[in-house]
Amino acid sequence: MDRSSDSVSIAELLDERRHLLNVACSILGTGTEAEHVIAETYRQWYELPDPARARIATPRSWLAQLAGSICSADPWACALDHPFRTAPVAVADIEGRADPDRTELAGHARRSLRARRLRPAPPRQHDAVVRAVRLACVTGDAPLLGSLLAHDVTAVFDGGGKVRALTEPVHGGPEVAHSLLTLLAPRPGTTLHTHSVNGRTGIVARYDDRVAAVISLDIAGSHVVLAWVTLNPDKLRSWNRPTAARGSSGRP
Repeated sequence: MDRSSDSVSIAELLDERRHLLNVACSILGTGTEAEHVIAETYRQWYELPDPARARIATPRSWLAQLAGSICSADPWACALDHPFRTAPVAVADIEGRADPDRTELAGHARRSLRARRLRPAPPRQHDAVVRAVRLACVTGDAPLLGSLLAHDVTAVFDGGGKVRALTEPVHGGPEVAHSLLTLLAPRPGTTLHTHSVNGRTGIVARYDDRVAAVISLDIAGSHVVLAWVTLNPDKLRSWNRPTAARGSSGRP
């Protein structure tokens, strides 16, 4: 099943999360309890079967109603009832350690490169491809982005169960291009910059001056073969500390 059609923009993801927090805070009055409510809200969203989620016409409204109902119960009890539960196809945990399934996915992608006798692009070529990917996303140039992606490219979206991000990896050039262009769609307050990510050039997306996504790319020759998109707000905390060194996306 192609899940790339479920992709939404960073602006929508963050505005939705802020709205849910406002709903929870208006009822509970404390940020800490509100965070527990939001975690439980998204947990229940991800536990829905795919067909059930697809039938929800306005996810933001559905989530807001659910958050309000959880506030009417005991949000701390919800957290204690499910202390270690995250979204299906478990996303990374709050301490930044990689989920084993996703670590294996990244490892499999790199083993596949070796099996196909493809070598990672040298630094100068890697940087040129990343800059071209950024340009394609900034301008919404689907043909350009498509030309930069391998036909069997994979994209992984690590939302940590804290935003309504894709939970399944996206495979194939057209599908990955659609997902990235939708996520990084130009919106007021959204900017894209190249930045060092895990020692190589990657892409950092900001929304309202806060880092909202960090994207690292594996490149072979002149094509992207793996895109790792970190959207988990917990993993992005270090990127949003004024004095923090911005050198890691939390990716395995």
